Amino acid sequence: METFRIGPIRPPSEAASLLLQVTQGCTWNKCKFCNLYRHTRFQAYTIDSIKEDIDRMALYGEKALKNKRQDGTWDIERINTELSMMPADQQNCYYVVAMWLINGGKHVFLQDGNTLALSGGRLTEVLLYLRKAFPQIERITSYGRAENLSRVSAQEFAELKTAGLDRIHSGFESGSDEVLKLVNKGVTAEQQITAGRNIKAGGLELSVYFMPGLGGKELSRENAEGMAHVVSQVNPEFVRIRTAAVKPGTELYEDYEQGRFTLCSDDEKVIEVRRLITETKGVDTRLVSDHIVNLLQAVKGSLATDKEKMLGIIDGYLELPERDRKLFQIARRMGYVISLKEMLRLDGADRVKLEKLVDETPDRYEWAEKMNALIGRYI
Repeated sequence: METFRIGPIRPPSEAASLLLQVTQGCTWNKCKFCNLYRHTRFQAYTIDSIKEDIDRMALYGEKALKNKRQDGTWDIERINTELSMMPADQQNCYYVVAMWLINGGKHVFLQDGNTLALSGGRLTEVLLYLRKAFPQIERITSYGRAENLSRVSAQEFAELKTAGLDRIHSGFESGSDEVLKLVNKGVTAEQQITAGRNIKAGGLELSVYFMPGLGGKELSRENAEGMAHVVSQVNPEFVRIRTAAVKPGTELYEDYEQGRFTLCSDDEKVIEVRRLITETKGVDTRLVSDHIVNLLQAVKGSLATDKEKMLGIIDGYLELPERDRKLFQIARRMGYVISLKEMLRLDGADRVKLEKLVDETPDRYEWAEKMNALIGRYI
């Protein structure tokens, strides 16, 4: 069997989605904090090649469905046997499609970093073909860069909605023009607002991303206040938290090494999330913390009805003694715990080990550097 393309990333919320690559790389590829596509030339694939990939997915799907019993259960052992008899590249494709179907086969995510760069007519053709090949699909989502999205009209978004697109994920990262310029995002807050309003007017769901700490210590307040303003103006369905990490190999890391960027502490990043919650007004947006890089993953809920609950979690953390906050930070960053409550169940020997690491780094900025390095492992 022939194989199909699979891109490198997708949002955590699309973990159970079938991944269909319609573009490669990123049209901008100049953000200082990201080097994912730095050595990848952007390419929009031809409609024919995308259709061929969909056809190949359908063939793998037909093969997998032969292992579905009449009572709805699956013969996993037989699927594993079939996988073991395939070359590695075919194994990956078959596994992806089989697992998608086993998990319901309802959602599809279009890759790579800026799928909406594909012209509306071409993307419409892809959506219609995909829906025809897999009529059980309930949701199709895609990444889209805000600068490109701001040039798409509400009517054009409505046409994509009619063709089968349901949700757009967009990495706004910050709503502050100062921060956006600092990290060379290549977009303005006004463009983000235009894009968001047009997407919503076109009937599509919008999921935007906010990166606490992206402006560094100097622009920490502006980073959060700007994002609160943009969210208040757009009212997206979701704002997803992605705590910033400054990674070696990026231009932002060079700025940090040369003293042009000062790392935020974990506490300062938490305060940014708090400020986003308190200053976002008049929306029913849901705040989502679905990534391991976030310190307080329990902070999630509706910005209309759950503010007090979320602020209670944040304030409970901030009211802890500094040493206890640092202990939780390193326990979280090293994978020992997920929430503050789990600290009570931390193994005694592990606690002693972590306390030693805390005491070895009394300097607050050195501690911020250590936490930044640990966060970076997950990105």
